[in-house]
Amino acid sequence: MFSGIVEEAGVVKSLVKEGDNLHITVKCSFVNELKIDQSVAHNGVCLTVVKLGDDSYTVTAIKETLMRSNLGALKEGDLVNLERSMCMNGRLDGHIVQGHVDTTAVCTSVTDENGSHVFTFKYDVPAELKRKGYITVDKGSVTVNGVSLTVCEPTDDTFSVAIIPYTFENTNFCRIKPGTLVNLEFDIIGKYVSRLAAL
Repeated sequence: MFSGIVEEAGVVKSLVKEGDNLHITVKCSFVNELKIDQSVAHNGVCLTVVKLGDDSYTVTAIKETLMRSNLGALKEGDLVNLERSMCMNGRLDGHIVQGHVDTTAVCTSVTDENGSHVFTFKYDVPAELKRKGYITVDKGSVTVNGVSLTVCEPTDDTFSVAIIPYTFENTNFCRIKPGTLVNLEFDIIGKYVSRLAAL
């Protein structure tokens, strides 16, 4: 389980295809604190550490993960948002994030708001899944590339988020522009409420 509070933006060091799998090696500052089998969220996708190096570690994404997320589009040198799983005795500073990406979205606009930035995203979710809570609601929570954010001005297939300077500078939001593909995880509480309402 995660909170959507990104620890840092790691750098993709190498990408190796093996069958339908993709081995992703990421350079980050806390690699010496990791261990094999530990869970780390990458742009919001929970993956298991399978190899450790001096300044980097490797995780493996399977075909299903690559189909549902933007990890298959990564290139060497890209920034990827990283978060280790939360400690159960810590503060939940964001919201409950599972690390199970629901779908992707495309950035349609970025507006400079005199210090902060407003990003707008468009996603395509079938009506059946929308009835199951795969939606955004005004002032609700959504995870974009692993970052816990508050939804603004949602429609049936778009929403906006306001990004403060710290988040812009310390995550890969600094590289998101119109046309960029991002990962979305909708709020798990909304999914449960929608499921109960349908009973």
